[in-house]
Amino acid sequence: MSQPPSPLSPAAAGDGPLSAQEVWDMLQARWQVSYDLQLVQRRGRVYLQVMWAYLEQQSFPLSEEGYRAKLEELVGLLNGLGVAGQVRRWLLTTTDKPRLGKALGLALEMPAGRASEFLL
Repeated sequence: MSQPPSPLSPAAAGDGPLSAQEVWDMLQARWQVSYDLQLVQRRGRVYLQVMWAYLEQQSFPLSEEGYRAKLEELVGLLNGLGVAGQVRRWLLTTTDKPRLGKALGLALEMPAGRASEFLL
């Protein structure tokens, strides 16, 4: 008898919009901490980076409220770029882990026309 897929399993990953809570849950399920996420532009590409700093660290510069607000803004950008499905699949399946001084990066494949809105 098979069980329905977990909300965090790759089989349940759709292409609908992300929510900040969903990203928070994926980070917690994958690494048991809330890593800092950033969008970075390099050489005409946009990357989502999972940084090595995380909310649960004593030295993390944001409060939980500040972290959640930043996450809401980032998720809004990801949804606006049309890359929610890519990000969801990557966060659910990556086996790597950020290390001190080494972030994880996902090169975002944006729909035609969207990149020009963000790349200068």
